[in-house]
Amino acid sequence: MKRAFFVTGTDTGVGKTMISSMLVRQFAQRGLRSTGMKPVASGCEWHNGQLVSEDVTQLLAASNVDLPVSDINPYAFEPAIAPHIAAKQAGVQIDLSNIKAAFERLQANADVVIVEGAGGFYVPLDDQYDIADLAAHLSLPVILVVGLRLGCINHALLTAEAITRRGLTLAGWVANQVDPEMAMLEENLHTLHQRMPVPCLGVVPWQVQARIDADIDLVGTLV
Repeated sequence: MKRAFFVTGTDTGVGKTMISSMLVRQFAQRGLRSTGMKPVASGCEWHNGQLVSEDVTQLLAASNVDLPVSDINPYAFEPAIAPHIAAKQAGVQIDLSNIKAAFERLQANADVVIVEGAGGFYVPLDDQYDIADLAAHLSLPVILVVGLRLGCINHALLTAEAITRRGLTLAGWVANQVDPEMAMLEENLHTLHQRMPVPCLGVVPWQVQARIDADIDLVGTLV
């Protein structure tokens, strides 16, 4: 059975790539052909004449399927700025249909595709569309990465509401501690568990930041 999920976050810098890579790796460890996808990436660097995203590199390392990078990352931009601004500077139009076609090619050759968004849920892609439109265009259930820091409760609840208002399924959320000195961490987590409308897939503490091989099962409730 083919499975796919769209990973978004409460903001930029909350660990979407790490969580996406953990998901890709853990599905692969269950014997499934698993790959990640980063439709739009900013902040890329030139390597051998090609723009390469560090996020994409992490997703590729977690995957157990050899698929074209052009499908895994259809749009790559050098400046580390909002995608719609980077695309405009490059004279490129981000085409949702092109992304969907690339996604369908990946899905045809994998059992699981984890699609990582850019920034938060409402980050623009051009003058008309945003990340929310991309998730809706792909019709995927959404996994929300909640960056545990001051303000995370408001950000998490607003994003969860935005996801469901778009008619999308919120499959679950992952708590990722991005502030090592966050005050009242457990109390904030308790409130999130109480108020979020779907189960928590896992809590990633600060100590395991950037370790996609961390022993934290995120896919148990997804399979």
